[in-house]
Amino acid sequence: MKKWGLLCVVLLLSMFMIVGCGSQEDTTQSEHNTENDSTQQEENTESTQAFPVTITDDAGKEVTIESEPESIVSIQASNTEIVFALGLGDKVIGVSDYDNYPPEALEIEKVGAQDINVEMVLSLQPDIALVTDYHNETHPDILKQFEEAGIKVVVVGETTSFEEVYKNIQMIGQATGTEEKANEIVTDMKDRLAAIKEKAAAEITEKKKVWVEVSPSPDIFTTGKNTFMNEMLESIQAVNAAEDQEGWVKLTEEEIVKLNPDVIITTYGYYVDNPSEQVLARKGWTEVPAIKNKQVFDVDNDTVTRPGPRLIEGVETLAKLIYPEVFEK
Repeated sequence: MKKWGLLCVVLLLSMFMIVGCGSQEDTTQSEHNTENDSTQQEENTESTQAFPVTITDDAGKEVTIESEPESIVSIQASNTEIVFALGLGDKVIGVSDYDNYPPEALEIEKVGAQDINVEMVLSLQPDIALVTDYHNETHPDILKQFEEAGIKVVVVGETTSFEEVYKNIQMIGQATGTEEKANEIVTDMKDRLAAIKEKAAAEITEKKKVWVEVSPSPDIFTTGKNTFMNEMLESIQAVNAAEDQEGWVKLTEEEIVKLNPDVIITTYGYYVDNPSEQVLARKGWTEVPAIKNKQVFDVDNDTVTRPGPRLIEGVETLAKLIYPEVFEK
């Protein structure tokens, strides 16, 4: 009898343990499911919070975008570069006639430039059209036609400084649901520019005077104040030989020689063969320090004039060309 009693106790304890373990597993599973449901709800909430979004474009117009854009037309090379940098290249279905970067942009349908191919854009039916303030000022009737066709038109204004470029990247990011990526791009650009400024300020004691040519002889144009090139040169502790000029200006060869630059930068190698050699061979320039020391370099025009993510590459290139002893270390 004692044996039977002891056996009954053991069986009862075993049953309690089994039931307890089962209850614990059920509770754990229930908590896990609840956490999953909660996470899913948070993800869904984040998704619904992203759109609709209302932005104020550079024309001062409020544009409400109801859902994440699936197709984009960009009628400006800089905006196309921004869109690709945001990871949206697969959504771009139309670009300007002059878009050349990234290489994938060359394969996309061309929709005009200053003059828009209206029929082509309407046939593509993009969710968003990124246009310029030039289009807004000269073709308002066309933009209205796009809006009436259900295309969200976003005006991206002209820029002359890095800060304005940052704002455009962030605005396009907000309009396309890639605000986080836009902020990453801007932060990277700011960090790299800050590093260059810090290094230049610390190590450059004698500033070099730099002459920038954006078009060749006989009509030689340069960039003065309120241009990317001027801001870039200031960032690396160089002096713009045309710093007393405003914007893009034309100077004669006689005026340029008198400026006596230490370095000459050209930006038209994409359509003129051997621009550096042509500058070095100019008559009457032999006493210019940049000519005597063969300090004439051509840079990729798009990286120093196009208001997009690659501007920081332009600064880094100029720094290495003008102050190799500092930035080639």
